[in-house]
Amino acid sequence: MELDQLDQRRIPTHVALVMDGNGRWAQRRGLPRTDGHAAGEAALLDTVWGALDAGIRWITVYAFSTENWKRPVEEVRFLMRFNERLLLTRRDELNEAGVKVQFIGRRDWRVPKRVLRHITETEEMTRKNRAMTLSLAFNYGGRAELVDAVNSLLAEGVAPGKVTEKMIRRHLYDPQMPDPELMVRTSGEYRISNYLLWQLAYSELVFTDVLWPDFRRGDLYDAIAEYQHRERRFGGIEAAER
Repeated sequence: MELDQLDQRRIPTHVALVMDGNGRWAQRRGLPRTDGHAAGEAALLDTVWGALDAGIRWITVYAFSTENWKRPVEEVRFLMRFNERLLLTRRDELNEAGVKVQFIGRRDWRVPKRVLRHITETEEMTRKNRAMTLSLAFNYGGRAELVDAVNSLLAEGVAPGKVTEKMIRRHLYDPQMPDPELMVRTSGEYRISNYLLWQLAYSELVFTDVLWPDFRRGDLYDAIAEYQHRERRFGGIEAAER
C-alpha cells in the first residue's frame, strides 16, 4: 500500500513492532540465523523512514528480550554486537532526521558495559530531537518491567491498598511513552511474547505473515490501513448500539 491511500486523519501516534522471523528467513535460504538478524537492519530503517513520512510520532521495536539470553551463546553475542553496531553506524543519520533514540529495559542486568555506554551516548546525542521517537526495547520483558515498577513503588514506601494505575505508570521504564494504538507482529505468529504488557492493554493488534527481513514501509502502511478499518471502543459501545 502507498502512503497516499491512507486516511491521514487516522494515522496512529505510536506503533509498536515485534520484529519476528529473522531466523526462519535465513534458514529458508540455507544461511546462518545471524544472517537473518543482519538482514533485518534494512527492514528497520525503511520502516522508520516510512513512519517519518507518514507522520507517526513514536515507534517502539522489540530489539532484544530478557528471554533472548536463553538462545545459543554465539547468537546472543552476535545480537549484542549487532545492536551496538547499529547504534554506531546509524545514529548520525537518525539524529540528522530529527529522530530521538531511546532504550527501555533493564540496564543493570547482563548487558555489557561497552554497549551500555553507547546506549547512553546515543540517547544524549538525540534527546532534543522531536520529529519522532524510536524506542528500542532492549533487554526488555513486560513482566520484568512490571516487577521493577512494583519494587520501585515498595522502595518509595507506598502502603498496601494505596497503589493506583497512575502510580504504576509513573514507575514504568518510560512514563511519558504514549500507549501504542497499533502493535504489528511479523512472521505469522499470533502472540505478544511478553511485550509491553501494560501499554498494549487497548492496542489494536495486527499480525502479518511477512518475515521481518522482508518487511518494508508498504507493509507498515498495510497494517495501518487495517487499523483504520477498526472501531476502537475502549470497553464502551457505539451510540447506535445503545
